Amino acid sequence: MKLKIQIPFFIIGLILFSYGIAVAIKVKYLGVHPWDVLNIALYDKFGLTIGTWSVIFGVMLVLVSLLIDRTFVNIGTFINALMVGTMVDFFLWLDVLPQASKLMLDVLVLLLGVVIMGIGGGMYNAARIGSGPRDGFMLAISVKLGYSISRVRIIVESIVLVIALLLGGPVFIFTFVYTFIQSPIFQASYKVCTVWIERLSGATTKKVISM
Repeated sequence: MKLKIQIPFFIIGLILFSYGIAVAIKVKYLGVHPWDVLNIALYDKFGLTIGTWSVIFGVMLVLVSLLIDRTFVNIGTFINALMVGTMVDFFLWLDVLPQASKLMLDVLVLLLGVVIMGIGGGMYNAARIGSGPRDGFMLAISVKLGYSISRVRIIVESIVLVIALLLGGPVFIFTFVYTFIQSPIFQASYKVCTVWIERLSGATTKKVISM
């Protein structure tokens, strides 16, 4: 019964998360998340699409995580790996996103994208159907090596950023402040959505029992 509540939160969260990425990409000259910098750099260098590169790396990280520690991989992780990149491409293809214009307006657009990503990320993680492939990979590495999650994240994203920079990816000021802006929003969304899921699940269960 609880799954009927979790699935909508998971799907809506993934849609919002993907939309936020697409919004940020439209003003990429201000800087985007390290993983998106890499996806954009590979797209510019070798073609395919930004979303396709996201899917490729997502699947690769899921497979590596399976070899390291299966604990952090389940059906939701695979869905996340395939769905986010596909939806990012879809939103970019629709071409109804805010377009780059003046600096101050573009900063607001980027912040909007970051906020939407944070809310969406909190929603799909609160559903507890499966963490993202990148989060699962970093959790697996953290357990395997005994490092803190924050330390692993910094190391992994720094390596990704250096590779993306060498490939000519769009690195700028917001690339380095992304985590500081997005993490508090993610945490707040996660807490609120977790409470909602528990309340809705409880209310649904009581309704079924009373019937």
